[in-house]
Amino acid sequence: MRNLALISSLGLLLASTPLAAQTATFDTARLSAHVQTLGSDAFEGRAPATAGETKTVAYLSDQFAKAGLEPGGDIKDGKRVWTQAVPLLRSEFVAPPHVSIDIAGKPTALAQGDQIAVRAPTNGDKSMMIDKAELVFVGYGVKAPERGWDDFKGLDAKGKILVMLVNDPDFEGGEGNFGGKAMTYYGRWTYKYEEGARQGAVGVLVIHETEPASYGWATVKNSNTNAMFDIVRKNPRAEHPLLEAWIQRDLASQLFAASGTSFEAMKAAAKRKDFKPVPLKATLDVHGDAKTEVITSHNVVGLLPGTARPDETVIYTAHWDHLGIGEPDANGDRIYNGAIDNGTGLAQLIEQGRSFASGPRTQRSVVFMAVTAEEKGLLGSEYYAANPLYPAAKTAGVINTDVLGVLGPARDFTIRGNQKFGLLDILVEEGAKRGRTYTPDPHPETGGFFRSDHFTLAKIGIPAMSFKSGEDLVDGGSARDQAWQANYTAKMYHQPDDEFSPDWDFTGMAQDAELLHAVGLRLANSNDWPNWSPDSEFRAARDATASERGEPAAAPAKPGERG
Repeated sequence: MRNLALISSLGLLLASTPLAAQTATFDTARLSAHVQTLGSDAFEGRAPATAGETKTVAYLSDQFAKAGLEPGGDIKDGKRVWTQAVPLLRSEFVAPPHVSIDIAGKPTALAQGDQIAVRAPTNGDKSMMIDKAELVFVGYGVKAPERGWDDFKGLDAKGKILVMLVNDPDFEGGEGNFGGKAMTYYGRWTYKYEEGARQGAVGVLVIHETEPASYGWATVKNSNTNAMFDIVRKNPRAEHPLLEAWIQRDLASQLFAASGTSFEAMKAAAKRKDFKPVPLKATLDVHGDAKTEVITSHNVVGLLPGTARPDETVIYTAHWDHLGIGEPDANGDRIYNGAIDNGTGLAQLIEQGRSFASGPRTQRSVVFMAVTAEEKGLLGSEYYAANPLYPAAKTAGVINTDVLGVLGPARDFTIRGNQKFGLLDILVEEGAKRGRTYTPDPHPETGGFFRSDHFTLAKIGIPAMSFKSGEDLVDGGSARDQAWQANYTAKMYHQPDDEFSPDWDFTGMAQDAELLHAVGLRLANSNDWPNWSPDSEFRAARDATASERGEPAAAPAKPGERG
């Protein structure tokens, strides 16, 4: 009750200031209740194409309706419904695959989930029959002509399995220009599989290390040994090699030692521009059958039509899915509840819709979208990007929430990644009005920009950000937050222990929601079209659609100009 009283007092104080027109009050009890419900065992971990999805979609649709939103999904019989159908290819091994590695003439069986984590095939094949495929170490597996970098010099990768380090060539120093500690897309495991397919390899093994991956082996195991999904593609083999897998660092060390070198020596070599592929004295056998089918999952979409320009939109997003029911942990718990990831983002999304619905209608439409299959590779948002319900060119901005703070208010806030764009400028300005400061992403090495649903929308040019709660807590400062984050990453992230706790403090989440409301409200009542900075890789895609917004063709960028 003390927290609720604090929020009420804060609301009265703000009502007497010039900020009142852009201030909304968020109920901590409602936020808490959503997280507790969506993160309960009853929702079975919210995996796509399960009973957990059915319950989740029903809950979100019901809550959107009670909040005062209109259905904003597909049009059926002339009317919009609450969902956008998302067809997905689902693939799951019917039994753990048989994996054997021959290192310098010594065959050894590898247990799925222990030394190796093999993903069920999403390249269209229903079986994985790989025999004595040669292994080749290709450093970080990067081909970046614009950076003068090629890890595949002279290699014919056909029929081979490529062994790669995770993250970028300069993550721990090196000659490349990949942002240092700040991960580029070249450092993401998704890129490495994609590049393996482009090279014509039969498979890719990514070497796991906790620091450059930003999570432990338990996360790798839990995320890669269950059912895999992908959007339905015309040519899936262009995106996926047959074998996509992770291996433990210790196994990689054995491979290098048997090949007359060491893990440390190979890692050092991979940091140099003159690196060349190194054949390893090892072959790999992988035999497994998979059940594959096309299923239909759903994005859940609510809408508040704009009063003046309803064809222009501001979109709030959060992913609803988690990992479902999987292998038991040490306590025998098999339900991966996902209370933090992403029950918190969903709670904010629902209550953000309620806040907008209770106020005056905005000039632009506001869309509230809970997307599916984020944990499977940002698939629900990727499908939306390819099949937008509302014109992408006339989407003024996307505000995504994926994991919010539960430790109370913070003096600061941040976003995932270090992009520069006009939408961030608005966030910073609105934060300053509320006495809060923007802190650049304190952990750019985790590649957070590429790990949440705003990324797929940014790729088609839409200004999109993923908000992160601050670390400078009013109670305990950054030290308390960092200790909590370390424990979360080690023991909760993508594990059954991501469960609701009555000890969580939702006053900070209410504060964050109020800030995000102000950003969306300002944008939804303006004529502005925020853009990316001229040096952003997303600027060209946005500029290409300028005429659809009635904007003049983009002028040549000036050095240092912001979007």
